Amino acid sequence: MTTMPERTAEQDLPYDVFSRACPSRGTLEHVTGRWGALTLGALFEGSFRFNELRRRVDGVSEKMLSQTLHALERDGLVHREAQPTNPPRVDYELTPLGREVAERLVGLIEFVEGRMGDVLGARARYDETRGGR
Repeated sequence: MTTMPERTAEQDLPYDVFSRACPSRGTLEHVTGRWGALTLGALFEGSFRFNELRRRVDGVSEKMLSQTLHALERDGLVHREAQPTNPPRVDYELTPLGREVAERLVGLIEFVEGRMGDVLGARARYDETRGGR
């Protein structure tokens, strides 16, 4: 018979990201940080090997992508599949939870991309009134 793991006191608390001690802050940081958001957005397109993902997320260093993937895997958003081949093949894909998160992020990404004309106009107006940047 399989038993359910015991719940910790932390798991029974209501989560409030505005509270300094809330563990959701770390996950929010992983998801909304530059590399986390871009990695999740890329993985929303499908499964990637490490170097494919690195090329897709232009500008991320190998070290930063590795750290980002570890954090997202730990949070249960990314699944790492290592194939026992020579050389080893490792694929990354979203978990069901990661897919839910990425779907929301992709909506935000598409919104921001679609409104960049407005953003660039606002920046230009701001810079004109403040003596440039």
